[in-house]
This record gives sequence, C-alpha cells and structure tokens, in this order.
Amino acid sequence: MKKLVLSLCVAGALAACSSANDPRYLIAVTPAERVKNLSARTVEVQLVSLPSYASASDIVSEGDGGALYSQERAQWADDPARGMSVAIARGLSDRTGAAVAVEPWPLNTPADARLDVRIDQSYARADGLFELSGQYAVSSPDGRVREFVKRFQIETPVTEPGPAAAARALSAALAELSRQVAVSM
Repeated sequence: MKKLVLSLCVAGALAACSSANDPRYLIAVTPAERVKNLSARTVEVQLVSLPSYASASDIVSEGDGGALYSQERAQWADDPARGMSVAIARGLSDRTGAAVAVEPWPLNTPADARLDVRIDQSYARADGLFELSGQYAVSSPDGRVREFVKRFQIETPVTEPGPAAAARALSAALAELSRQVAVSM
C-alpha cells in the first residue's frame, strides 16, 4: 500500500511539473551582411556579463511604473549569457570572415583578439523598444590588434506584445552589436 501511495505521489509530482512546461525562446542568430575583414584572424568572445534580471531564464519586460516583470512565464531556451555570447560570435564571424569562438578558446594558439561584452540593460521597454546597452572591450594579448573600450546603446522595435517579439528584437539588437564591434575593430 505504501508503494502505491508513493507511486501516485511521484506520478502526481511529475504531472504537475509537465503541466508547467513554459514556452522557451531562442536567442537566434540573424543573417548578417559582410562588413570587412578584420586585422585579427581569430577572436575569442568571453561569456557576456549580464545584470541579474537578464541572466535569469525568464524573459522580462517593463511594465507600468518602470518595474520589470516576467513575460507570460516564458523562458529563454538557453542560458542568456551563453546564448548572447554565441549570437555575437556568430554575427562577428559572419560579418568579418574571422574565426570567432566563445570562451574557452578551442585552439592551441591563442586568439589574436579577445572581446569582452558587459551589458547594463537588456529588456523590452514599455514604449515598444528593446534596449540593449553596455560596453565592449577588445584586448589583444600579443598586441596584434588595437585595444579599446566602447559604450553602446542599441534600441530595436518590439513589433508586438509578447516574448516571441522580444526574442526577435533581442536577436536584432545583438546583430547590430556585432556590426558595431566589426566596424570598430
């Protein structure tokens, strides 16, 4: 009898978990036009640094009074820092032709340049724009590439309410960020 009760409790717990299957949205890579060839042949993208609200799995948007709220229990399909890092690396590679990879660097020879992105704001604003702002730094361990730090402020339209539109807007913002990085390098 105890085994039957325990089995029913476990089955009930699993059913409760599966009924709370939140939709998950990708941080997609958007197609990019070629910008130019970089002086760096290889670039290591460090894991993007995010504020705590943006590093959580919930997709957030601004509500009344400026507070941030989870959108319809929707979640990112991947860890946001990893997903953003991969999107930036892919966008930079597509735009420049350089070999770009997210840390840890997979080759024996160190990368010519290292990209460090630190995001201050990343959310769908109440005014219908997605804000992605912060700074990025390019460093070069062996001095092959000019080192610098730049701020960025990117706003992309959120075409409709909801997490799918916010995910598309973030993807567009990351594509623009990779364009800005490519032009700067």
